[in-house]
Amino acid sequence: MAEIPSRSGRAWRVLLGAAAFVIVVAGLRAADSIVIPFLVSLFVAVLCGPPVFWLSQRGLPQWLAMVVVVAGIVSVGLGMAAVVGNSVNRFTLALPSYQQRLQELTASGVAWLDLQGIHLTAQYIRDIADPGAIMSMVGVLASGLGALVANTFLIILTVIFMIVEASGFGAKLRSAVGESRSVHLPDFSLFAASLQDYLMIKTWISLATGVCAALWVALLGVDFPVLWGLLAFLLNYVPNIGSIIAAVPPVLLATLQYDVQRALLVAVGYVVLNVVFGSVLEPRLTGRGVGLSTLVAFLSLVFWGWILGPVGMLLSIPLTMAVKILLETSDDTRWVAILLGPGVHDDGKVDDAKVKVEETTRQGSTDAAGSSD
Repeated sequence: MAEIPSRSGRAWRVLLGAAAFVIVVAGLRAADSIVIPFLVSLFVAVLCGPPVFWLSQRGLPQWLAMVVVVAGIVSVGLGMAAVVGNSVNRFTLALPSYQQRLQELTASGVAWLDLQGIHLTAQYIRDIADPGAIMSMVGVLASGLGALVANTFLIILTVIFMIVEASGFGAKLRSAVGESRSVHLPDFSLFAASLQDYLMIKTWISLATGVCAALWVALLGVDFPVLWGLLAFLLNYVPNIGSIIAAVPPVLLATLQYDVQRALLVAVGYVVLNVVFGSVLEPRLTGRGVGLSTLVAFLSLVFWGWILGPVGMLLSIPLTMAVKILLETSDDTRWVAILLGPGVHDDGKVDDAKVKVEETTRQGSTDAAGSSD
């Protein structure tokens, strides 16, 4: 029997991989009501793991450390929910007055354009520049988060079980794969550590962005600063357009409350925050930004948003980074991670964390060999 040429074998592998990818995507879309709480629980567990282990190392029993961390998260979540719920109710009550003010500004703008010889109607302006479009997008995001809040109890239970399982997962995995294949376990440890580092840095950067945005908006006297700060915190996870969407509602509200000059001040503050945190601090802390090309970051936003809805948009970069970090830990798939990255220098060096991954992997392998001896 004639052997299949190697090119045909590679082609079949590509086709099988593409078919498996389509099946997985279809399954994720069909099971999004289960997948979304699980993914959120996974990322929360990744963030809660270090505090729990830190408290355990300081002599606190693991169950008590877990209770302390989970209680802290629940307390912060309930406090934020109360504050944001109050802000949303007040915003809903004040919305008719804002709409009336918007109509007045639109009418005055049409009158000014008419004096300049540009004849437009108020309806035409609303059609080409509808501020309600961004507000509706924010509303869709809020509704998706609201549906997620309904699963809070399930998420908390899942986080607890994940943290409990994480303490003995390494030994269980070594027992499952056997000693002959345990040399590859440092790759898994590297993946978990890299994902944990990225999520921690991104969360702290997003929190700082949200707090500074709320303080800046409050300083300028714009209503509902806590609401806009929370929006900036959440949308900082969304690549490319997240910061733009987060800035539009407070800028528009500043225009309705005060004037264009105050709105420009709000916009300048958001630009400064995104430059400082997104373009200076985050790349320094993570080594090279998110380690993804701009096109991949945008496509990941569209892809995960299409599969998982608004929550998928918030988790698009963490999910894509998880896939990229996982691909970097294997020699067979590292070329895919390079294609997802930002690019290469002129000297051929990859402009992402590949070198760091290889060094950490070698170090992990050395440590594992030393411990086995």
